[in-house]
Amino acid sequence: MKQKKILYAGKAKSVYRTDEKGRLIVEFRDDITAFDGGKKDVLKNKGSYNAGVSAFFFAYLAKNGVRTHFIEMLDAHRMVVRELAMIPLEVIVRNIAAGSIVRNYPFKEGTKLDPPVIVIDYKDDSRHDPMLNDELIVALKIATPQELRKIKAAALKVNALLVKLLAKQGITLVDFKIEFGRENKTIYLGDEISMDSMRLWDRKTGESLDKDVYRFNKGDVMDTYDRVAKRITKTAKKP
Repeated sequence: MKQKKILYAGKAKSVYRTDEKGRLIVEFRDDITAFDGGKKDVLKNKGSYNAGVSAFFFAYLAKNGVRTHFIEMLDAHRMVVRELAMIPLEVIVRNIAAGSIVRNYPFKEGTKLDPPVIVIDYKDDSRHDPMLNDELIVALKIATPQELRKIKAAALKVNALLVKLLAKQGITLVDFKIEFGRENKTIYLGDEISMDSMRLWDRKTGESLDKDVYRFNKGDVMDTYDRVAKRITKTAKKP
């Protein structure tokens, strides 16, 4: 497979066309950002941690009946994926109150949310990703009511599978963000699932094991990513 023209460059990933129809290459760069890009750095090997953990999660979810865009890894930073028409929604599943839900609503941090809460934001940096309800999503013709039901059901299934998997490694899945896309009329899980897009706490100590370490200067983020990658995959090696 040959990597060809760049299709899209985001804050931490670049997407390239290939010489194979319906296949793209996603490169996980070493960039790290927070606060809508207000804080940013380049950290050596950061991309390989997120790529490896994302690949591990995608493979695990696929084995358990979740359709994903992941096909294979090319190297430590690049994966081959199914080409999707991405749906401009950020689907956030929250198991425990933390982050923006505490800032914006009268929740106390650490409160268990049972059942889990699904929050959907409009993916648009210029508008700072505003929250949407189902009626707005349908009115904007982003997704049909039927597609929304499928997206929410898939998000809750992903949540249940990841909660179970991470609990075995002594990690609490506080919340996470995922994105979906279409291939014809079929909806697939896309983008990534990594420490950049999840909030993870150590079950015993409450230590942050995700990008909050970088956001709030809680320690060495690369050391954290190394440790959590090893715990999640049990086979991840430090590059």
